[in-house]
Amino acid sequence: MGHLTFRNYSRLQKRLDQFPQGVFNSQDFYEILKLLFADEEAKLCSVMPLHFFTAKEMAGIWDKGEEETKSILKTLGDKGLVYSRKKDGILKYFLFPPMIGFFEFSMMRLDNRFDKKKLAELYYKYINLEDSFLKKLVSLDPYFTRVFPHEEAIKDIKTEVLSHEKISAMIKNSRTITVGTCFCRHKMEHMGMACDNPQEVCLTFDGIAEDLLEHGIARKISKEEARKIVEMCIERGLVQLGDNIKNELSFICNCCSCCCDVLLGYKRFGPRVAINPSNYIARINNATCRMCGTCVKRCPVDAISIVKGKVKVNRKVCIGCGVCTRFCSTGSAKMEIRSKKTYIPENTIEMLVLQAIGQNKIGNFIFDDQTSRSHAILRKVVNLILRFPPIKMILKNPRVVKFLLKKSGKT
Repeated sequence: MGHLTFRNYSRLQKRLDQFPQGVFNSQDFYEILKLLFADEEAKLCSVMPLHFFTAKEMAGIWDKGEEETKSILKTLGDKGLVYSRKKDGILKYFLFPPMIGFFEFSMMRLDNRFDKKKLAELYYKYINLEDSFLKKLVSLDPYFTRVFPHEEAIKDIKTEVLSHEKISAMIKNSRTITVGTCFCRHKMEHMGMACDNPQEVCLTFDGIAEDLLEHGIARKISKEEARKIVEMCIERGLVQLGDNIKNELSFICNCCSCCCDVLLGYKRFGPRVAINPSNYIARINNATCRMCGTCVKRCPVDAISIVKGKVKVNRKVCIGCGVCTRFCSTGSAKMEIRSKKTYIPENTIEMLVLQAIGQNKIGNFIFDDQTSRSHAILRKVVNLILRFPPIKMILKNPRVVKFLLKKSGKT
């Protein structure tokens, strides 16, 4: 039985590694999977397609009745392992990746279904002590998260600030908002290393929010409550990170540099990894600066320093969050427009396609029948072709991606 158990979790690990972010195969990861997935669940999830699927389609793959399949999928949804959404009246499902996915939702949930202390210890070892998983995560291109600048910090910008750059616009245009526990801070709390920043500040929107609400993983709040949470976090100097997409926002995290895995990864592995900076950058007016050092202490990514009696901003490191301007008593810290704007994918599908091409994994989405030997071979062939730089360069052109998505009807 032990051999069978290991085989099922090994199959699930290989299935999860097909996502662009991938997973690092280690004993800690197997222990995480065993806490979250029952042995039979690991076996069933290991053959789930990478695309959305219906209960009827999954019943055929599992060789089970449709009602039994729906019951299993509901149990997996209740555990935060599978996402469901209804589109055009049809309910479809999707196996969550580890991040942003079942890692966070296992710690965010409102009940005691999982041993959170044990999970926190395993997550800390897997993410914070081992390098391999975080290295996979920060190597994604485009990055999976982006910075939302503090709106007060960019109010004097002369050119138009686009709606997708404003959290206020995202909140205003959402239909459902939920709030849950911050994964990173909660993990650090169990490790005895958390700061005193609030934990119930992780916001989710629309489809993801409705799914988490249905399964008791987060609680519903009003738009006004969401605005107040963001304002409170800005007052405390936290950084707002969300999906690296223009439309269909699914989450906003209010992050501190002492607990947040993404900010810690950014500082650990260097700039231009993990985070797509905002289109704004800090500038210090040394003529009016009192050299108090507040901006140096407050910068979440250590982009500001004092060199030879002057405050300097490392423009390669600054993420354009606006935290420094919030705490500058003389108004010497300002935000200005970057000379080169950062590219932001239109939606999640475009971001995933670009990431899959960058990670040599687009074949996983084209041939995603996990039970087919021929699909397994074709996945390897297509992914191998992507290793040729000229082919990858052509496919990663955003115009080519948008053309292909338009032709396939995926936009």
